Parts: sequence; structure tokens; C-alpha cells
Amino acid sequence: MYFRVAIIITALTLSACSSWVFRYDVPQGNYLEQKSIDKLQVGMTKEQVKFILGSPVVVDAFNDDTWSYVYKLKSGRSKDFDIKKQFIINFSDDKLISAAGNFKLSDKFNTPFNTTAVTEELDNTNKANLDQNTSVKHKVTSGK
Repeated sequence: MYFRVAIIITALTLSACSSWVFRYDVPQGNYLEQKSIDKLQVGMTKEQVKFILGSPVVVDAFNDDTWSYVYKLKSGRSKDFDIKKQFIINFSDDKLISAAGNFKLSDKFNTPFNTTAVTEELDNTNKANLDQNTSVKHKVTSGK
């Protein structure tokens, strides 16, 4: 009888030491995608960059012109699956001047961002929408 109990206790004790214990993946920081990085261009303001990438994890206390986006995934399976990525952005006079990290910058990154072209494009789009709305109102009011 004691022999059976000893075998059962030994079996349970050894099974508790197995590597089959489930562990969660633990993500920390800003998860960035390449398509977001591709939207960045030199000359963008801090607000525009924050809109595209989100708030940075770290802003240097002594130099608020350097933003750090850090992402770390600690895998529950094995250290072989751990991921660590960082992306550091530098500003001068509230304008994006450089970026570096584990992501590839797009070909248009060094093309200065032109806010007037974007504003003109938005104005043209709004004007076209206004023209469409006006023609719809005329059709509705005329009863046709």
C-alpha cells in the first residue's frame, strides 16, 4: 500500500517539473509596423509624427527633441522567439530631421514634407465634396 502511494506521489512530483507549463507572451512598449514608418518624412512636426506612430515610450528628460519607440516581446515559449525593436526619432525646431532603428526608412523619407501641398489637396477635396452636395441639394429642392 505504501509502495503505491509513494509511486503516485513521485509521479505527481515529477510531472510538476515538466516544461509543459503554459506561459503567456508579454509585449511591452510601442508596437510599430513598417507601413507606419513608411509614412514619415523629413520636416513633419512632432504632432504629425505622434499621429502616425503614437506617443513615444521614452522622451529624453534633458532633450525633448529625441523620441524613443521601444518594443519588446518576451515569448512564453522560448528565448529564441523574443523580439526587441527600437526606433529613435530626432527633431530640430519641432521638425523631424532624422530617424534610425530596426526599421527600414522609405525612399520618400528624405523628401521634405510639404504642408502646403497637403492643405491644397484637402481644399480641393473639400471643394469637390461641396460641389457634389450642392448639386444634390438642387435636385432635392427641385423635386426631380
